[in-house]
Amino acid sequence: MRRHLAIMHQSVIEAILLGRKTIETRFSKHRIVPFGAISVGDLVYLKPPGKEIEGQFRVKKVYTYDGLTTSDVEKIFTEFKSEIATGDQDFDRGYLIQKRGSLFGTVIFIGDSERFINLAIISRALNSRANITSPIKITKSDRRGWVVIG
Repeated sequence: MRRHLAIMHQSVIEAILLGRKTIETRFSKHRIVPFGAISVGDLVYLKPPGKEIEGQFRVKKVYTYDGLTTSDVEKIFTEFKSEIATGDQDFDRGYLIQKRGSLFGTVIFIGDSERFINLAIISRALNSRANITSPIKITKSDRRGWVVIG
């Protein structure tokens, strides 16, 4: 079992943690992770850019695609439309437009997911001195949207 860090927009994280989004996709013009690096049973940490990890999910199933055409990408989006969608139509439409020219694709079926409780926010609300947040701390300062961490 590997662990992964996925950087994603806040609305995507919310859709996953609320169970509305049951498939995460990664499309690219180059063979980059998670393509070929993610498997059933792996653990994926969810992190918005510039913030702490907010939750995680277990990988239930993975499909990988190599040598995609624009038509192939559109077929994948059509087949899995309701599972890929975040609930924000403009965001979802923009993602498809941005990814149409991809050659590689990874379709990740989301298993059990859980939100990490941010105790720092709770402690501030309760006027306490506790400063505990995500149970996982990963320092990342580059622009990669996906990192295999072990």
